[in-house]
Amino acid sequence: MSEQNPQVLLETSMGNITIELFKEKAPITVRNFLGYVKDGFYDGLIFHRVIKDFMIQGGGMSESLEQKKPKFAIKNEATNGLSNTRGTLAMARTAVVDSATSQFFINTVDNLFLNHKNKQPENFGYCVFGQVVEGMDVVDQIREVKTGNKIGHGDVPLEPVFIKSARLIEA
Repeated sequence: MSEQNPQVLLETSMGNITIELFKEKAPITVRNFLGYVKDGFYDGLIFHRVIKDFMIQGGGMSESLEQKKPKFAIKNEATNGLSNTRGTLAMARTAVVDSATSQFFINTVDNLFLNHKNKQPENFGYCVFGQVVEGMDVVDQIREVKTGNKIGHGDVPLEPVFIKSARLIEA
């Protein structure tokens, strides 16, 4: 019998979100994410990018939109067969395939165009490594917040949405 997937409780200023992590399908990504969780890295950061019919993104910036220094970039596991469907958790990255560090996003709709298509950098896709199992209503509240431009960043919630804490739920 395989042991259960780890779960993380994201306590946000708008409510709690429970995420199940797919450690078999995305071992590097899950280990990376859990490392940040255990270090308390996400505590006090905000969801800095919210696009209603796309995703909510967090895990890298403070309320003043200062980038928190992440650890090293990890290998992109987008070839794992998981799909960027509504409620899944995926790693944010730059145009460089293996550039994900601490930032993640929760898909608010099915974003199949983000899935792995081929090895070309522009088609490599974004690694899904988890799924919201409780608190999708909170994700839906966050996706409805008013956004605007702040300090050179677009789609920033005008009222900050905080990640108060991210904790591993002990089984």
